[in-house]
Amino acid sequence: MGNFAANEGLSIFVILVWLGINAFLFVHFYIVFLDERFYYTRVLLGHALSWARAPAACLNFNCMLILLPVCRNLLSFLRGTIQCCSRTAARQLDRNITFHKLVAYMIALHTAIHIIAHLFNFERFMNAQLDGNASDINYVLSQIGNGDNRSFLNPIRTNDTTIVMFTTIAGLTGVVITLALILIITSSMEVIRRSYFEVFWFTHHLFVVFFIGLVLHGVGRIVRGQTVTSLENHKPNECEKYFEQWGKNGSHCQYPEFAGNPPMTWKWVVAPMFLYLCERLIRFIRSQQKVVITKVVMHPSKTLELQMKKKGFKMEVGQYVFMQCPSISQLEWHPFTLTSAPEEDHFSVHIRIVGDWTERLYKACGGDKSEFQDAWKLPKMAVDGPFGTASEDVFRYEAVVLVGAGIGVTPFASILKSVWYKHVQENADIFTKKIYFYWLCPETQAFEWFADLLQSLEGQMGEKDMSDFLSYNIYLTRWKDKEVPQAAHLRVHHEAENDPITGLKQKTLYGKPNWDTEFSTIAAKHPGSKVGVFLCGPPVLGEQLAKQCIAHSESGVKFIFNKENF
Repeated sequence: MGNFAANEGLSIFVILVWLGINAFLFVHFYIVFLDERFYYTRVLLGHALSWARAPAACLNFNCMLILLPVCRNLLSFLRGTIQCCSRTAARQLDRNITFHKLVAYMIALHTAIHIIAHLFNFERFMNAQLDGNASDINYVLSQIGNGDNRSFLNPIRTNDTTIVMFTTIAGLTGVVITLALILIITSSMEVIRRSYFEVFWFTHHLFVVFFIGLVLHGVGRIVRGQTVTSLENHKPNECEKYFEQWGKNGSHCQYPEFAGNPPMTWKWVVAPMFLYLCERLIRFIRSQQKVVITKVVMHPSKTLELQMKKKGFKMEVGQYVFMQCPSISQLEWHPFTLTSAPEEDHFSVHIRIVGDWTERLYKACGGDKSEFQDAWKLPKMAVDGPFGTASEDVFRYEAVVLVGAGIGVTPFASILKSVWYKHVQENADIFTKKIYFYWLCPETQAFEWFADLLQSLEGQMGEKDMSDFLSYNIYLTRWKDKEVPQAAHLRVHHEAENDPITGLKQKTLYGKPNWDTEFSTIAAKHPGSKVGVFLCGPPVLGEQLAKQCIAHSESGVKFIFNKENF
């Protein structure tokens, strides 16, 4: 339980507080609209009024939160500020995308409740207006304000109800908001985001339309209640049964007067909208700063390495940047982990060619040409960042477990390079005493570019008598059909001094690690220590490692799980 609390305690606390606030707002505003002011509104609508207004309050709260997790510069600032006080709190900021998704799901839920309740309200408003029965209180309430249209209760003011949804501010903006939200949510599905990133990217920017519509949605003041002044001379509980004598001579009940609630949404969202505008302004300023590509390396595994320089650029291990190539797209920005070390005089990224944007960048950099490319022919690049990630904390643990899957090994390239630089520098003080590195690859080609770095580190650490500092295990998780004939060749050469796939002294392992055994071994070697576990890989692997971190607390060892999130 203690290990579970160390890994997940604060996250669960944050989620419970967030859910608690949602529950409080829902119940509170449900009760608010049971007030005497809305007595006659409930006569027309019943409890559907409260069912519409309660989720609206929760929508305001969640729309206030939805932009904050994507303010990258704000999160980087907060991470650097609180890291010195609480490493656990700083780790929660690494789960910003997860929280962003949870808030989006909550917005979708409350939107659905809000829409369904208002559909019932619309039908009851329409039936009351079309009733025509002067002895029905619903019809009498609907006729109030017909002369001057100032004190109406029923927003449907005409017998023609076919287009009323599109002739009111609330109706029109409601339709626009709903359509925008549907497009944003559907395009954010995993299959769309990975296969058609441009569709996801462009439709996600409909959030601008969503927020404009959200702010304007309540301007029409369509939800109305009895005014405070009217309540003094017209008590609903006493006057309801005398509705046919309202306003007549000798009646002690005047016609009730109604007014709409002032719009409140802007008060909730103005601050995060301002912060997000500042965020976009900072991104724009950064995008205008000159970036020079100093070197382009085409790796055999169709992985593009770009080495760049930018004035004033400072980085830490494991950080990432967002990159844009204006000649490919003026709007698209893509995240890439930095593979260079802070000690180097440049920063670099490794880009695997897997989509339309990366394919066009590959061609723009001359990846499909065999001849040498002149520097002036290389595309212009814009770089925003760097931004902090969980990997920044890697040197705060005495023992570290690094797990990379496929191209997810990129943040660990920066870490391993930095480790080497720290050791070769005189008087370099490094707290980390042991690194366990695991690299899982689905195909042999993926080893090609990173194996060069490992070979270099293996040789240099052997010369410095540091072989025990880095323990690495490389796993080939599956074979492609065309690679099956190579298996016999690799079996024959398996006894060679160097591995036939990677060229390393450490032999490649086949299949997947037995994580239970690996964690038990590490726990036995580091009693009483905190071991940082860092993953850059798929969610399924993340779930497995998170469970292992919680399960293995032998000899007082605490495994602290950290995952890269983009």
